[in-house]
Amino acid sequence: MKFTITREKLQEGLLAVVSSVPAKTTLPVLSNILLEARKDGLRLSGTDLDIAVSTTVRAEVDEEGSITLPAKKLSDIARELPTSPVRISSAGEQRAQLECGKSKFRLLGLPRDEFPSFPHVKFDGAWKAPAKDLHKLIGHVAFAVSTEESRPILNGVLWELRKDRMRMVATNGHRLARMEVSLEGDGATQADLIVPPKALEQIRRLFGHDEEVEIARSENHLGFRSGGTQVYTRLIEGPYPNYEQVIPRENDKFATVDKAAMAAALRRMSILASDQTHRIRLAFGGGTVKFSVQTPDLGEAQDEMAVTYEGDALEIGFNAAYLLEMLKYMPTDEVRFTFKAPERATTAEPVGWDDASSYLCLVMPLRLVD
Repeated sequence: MKFTITREKLQEGLLAVVSSVPAKTTLPVLSNILLEARKDGLRLSGTDLDIAVSTTVRAEVDEEGSITLPAKKLSDIARELPTSPVRISSAGEQRAQLECGKSKFRLLGLPRDEFPSFPHVKFDGAWKAPAKDLHKLIGHVAFAVSTEESRPILNGVLWELRKDRMRMVATNGHRLARMEVSLEGDGATQADLIVPPKALEQIRRLFGHDEEVEIARSENHLGFRSGGTQVYTRLIEGPYPNYEQVIPRENDKFATVDKAAMAAALRRMSILASDQTHRIRLAFGGGTVKFSVQTPDLGEAQDEMAVTYEGDALEIGFNAAYLLEMLKYMPTDEVRFTFKAPERATTAEPVGWDDASSYLCLVMPLRLVD
């Protein structure tokens, strides 16, 4: 293997794949990046066995070949190199030499044969979606996934793919986020997929807003590709809960609030809220919402702000952290909440959003203790 590449292109390729390399692993080759010098350039690949990333960057290849080299060391070297062409060559299956200007490095690697094979995913008849729509879905939904290991199915994002639309849903059992966007043209057959949020974050990071992404699946894996970059992820298996059952249809109390003002009040109240429950009491009525918190050993606090409210007076308790995070991802300055009763689910939607997509969040209340 022998090729010449600019420092910028080498860094570009390394930056794309290095985040898929695990920080700790019992399998040494997973700490390495696979470099393949091919006719079409330099292909770099990394994987943690659950997620795999591959990208091809421009390089002048004199001799084709491949080797795996330590990801962190190679990245650190590339970052410190002078602005000169970088020449990399291999001597056998486990040694490589890197030269740039007067700098020379010899690196020990591992044979290419030890590097895991990527999942076999066929892109024939793949779905196609604008990357900007994927960014929007992931950015507004993935925050709501569960981080607890007791229900692994909730550690993923449900992705419903249809011929004319796609929807993402995430929940941890106490809160939920759902967004849907339209798709133009015919896609593949419909599918319901449960995708790890870490893989979706790679999609946001690697594919630019202006790109179109191809999406294809095998029995256990999902593949994404655009340009010279490909991402593969293992799917989470199992039926996703019927989230439609928990979205209320009969809420008859409505509050429209200023997002920034409400978030500021919640942050102030959170200072004295319990570290375990983050419980805050909200009292709606008379054109205002009154915030209050009372925590043994800490103290109590009150606040108030104007709202547009329709319905009977209501006192309801929430996890303030959930409300704050939900408000953070609302795309408009005003948010409309709907309520039914102190023990029933509350929904939140953006007000005046001139976007064709639909967005809804849900949060379960906490029982108030008098």
